[in-house]
Amino acid sequence: MTVDVGRLMPVDARLVWPSEAGDFTPWLRENADALADALGIDLELTVIEHQVGPFFLDVLGRDLTNESVLVVENQLTQTDHDHLGKLITYAANTDAATVAWMAISFREEHRQAIAFLNDLGGEKARFYGVEIAAVRIGTSAPAPLFKVIAQPNDFHAQASVAAKATATELSGKGALYAVFWERFLERLRASHPGWSRARKGPADNWLSLPSPLKGGLSYYSVSFPRGPSGQQLRCELYIDSPDPITVDDRFNDLYEHREDVDTAFGAPLTWEPLESRRASRIAAYGAGDITDAEKHDEYIEWFILNLERLRGALDSHLVRPLI
Repeated sequence: MTVDVGRLMPVDARLVWPSEAGDFTPWLRENADALADALGIDLELTVIEHQVGPFFLDVLGRDLTNESVLVVENQLTQTDHDHLGKLITYAANTDAATVAWMAISFREEHRQAIAFLNDLGGEKARFYGVEIAAVRIGTSAPAPLFKVIAQPNDFHAQASVAAKATATELSGKGALYAVFWERFLERLRASHPGWSRARKGPADNWLSLPSPLKGGLSYYSVSFPRGPSGQQLRCELYIDSPDPITVDDRFNDLYEHREDVDTAFGAPLTWEPLESRRASRIAAYGAGDITDAEKHDEYIEWFILNLERLRGALDSHLVRPLI
């Protein structure tokens, strides 16, 4: 039997996205998963044309994997010094720790500049260079093809883990968390490959995952928080925004459907308006401690099961517009 197999054919990216500001940047915000797949992190792209002094940053968002501000500078041409200067300016003025420069092609000196910035940034900042391309099979619609040509190296990742493991109250546990979340992500990719693009486990007691609600307002999280009698497990939807009114509106809308949500989840959830913060959470709790390595597989199963239940109960409400 002859199998009909197509071939990838390159498409000029400037025919797919004729204008950087009018076409590519808005498309990227709505298709953030394409960039997340390329970088290997979970992220949200929330604002385009964000003003920084007299300039306008192409995309402002959040790196969920590393819980930091993310900025993206786009260029539908070959890289140049002007955009490199803007990239550094935007990163400095937004306190960004994850920075992506996207262009049709990278000059070698600019690829080396990204590597140099990674050497300077260490665990404080991560810089990526991403080439923009497009392909199609036969007469199919064009598809993005993003190629990472510069990124933080393993040394930076290890330095970040080491710094977090020694500089916080989690001292001595950082390596345990990194190994645990690595195993968790492997299991999650096998059962729910679309739920996370992260490839590395953080050295923190939490791991954030995107929610279907766009705009950076909420995300799912699994963690080992400190409870009244020691560490515990938590699976939650975390609602956050610079505008407390927006948080209240979303939380109150979900709270009005509390009975339906709890029923769909299969047990009462805890509904927590965090009055001391600008956020709220809806969570399930369990017993567990990261230092009990023999129970790590049990904890992973608990997290995945409760993520499934929580998403099954909440996803449909999150994509429904507020009334």
